[in-house]
Amino acid sequence: MTRLEVKNLNKTFKVHTQGSIEVKGFENISFEVKNGEFLSLFGPSGAGKSSILKTLFRTYTTTNGDIVFHRDNGNKIDISSANESEILELRKREIGYVSQFLQILPRVSAVDVVAEQLILKGESEEISRIKAKEMLDYLSIRDELFDLSPLTFSGGEQQRVNIAKGIIAPKSLLLLDEPTASLDKKNTMKVVEKLKVLKTQGVAMVGIFHDLEAMEMISDKIYKLKRVK
Repeated sequence: MTRLEVKNLNKTFKVHTQGSIEVKGFENISFEVKNGEFLSLFGPSGAGKSSILKTLFRTYTTTNGDIVFHRDNGNKIDISSANESEILELRKREIGYVSQFLQILPRVSAVDVVAEQLILKGESEEISRIKAKEMLDYLSIRDELFDLSPLTFSGGEQQRVNIAKGIIAPKSLLLLDEPTASLDKKNTMKVVEKLKVLKTQGVAMVGIFHDLEAMEMISDKIYKLKRVK
């Protein structure tokens, strides 16, 4: 079943500090992602990979084009024209986003950051914390760190907490912006293995990888981009 259809998507940015000149972010982007598929965006720096992901999540609005999302209830919604309340509902229940950077409240422990995602889906707090600890352990977070704020962790440790938070209670569509950028080879492969499990569960994913080996291992489709002139 198709989960996402992107049709002739274009984005132009207006640079207000430069006299409102217009800069093309990307143009004529079209692809389709089915349940259980991973599509990778691939291209040089400046080709618009992250901007495309942010447009799919509606952090950025579109200049023109359509982003048709097939909802769990069988209905379709165009993310490019949906109202803000509809977008917030999609983010809460059906579309997840894993960025390169962990954004959390201070003083919240690593376990609670990850467990919260399961609790929001209706899991008990006790079971959620057990599963969160298992995920953190799998991603090589030492157990003495579990009850500390991830804001005190190293960059690589923060990224692993961020990934655990993003994938422990996956939504129907998962967008991943260089999730393994700060990780060593061992932990990158662990993340790839977890993403493969999500594919078997029917999660549709669109992602960016700086690690070409990881990208080739996880991708069903690779969408190649060029810098817009």
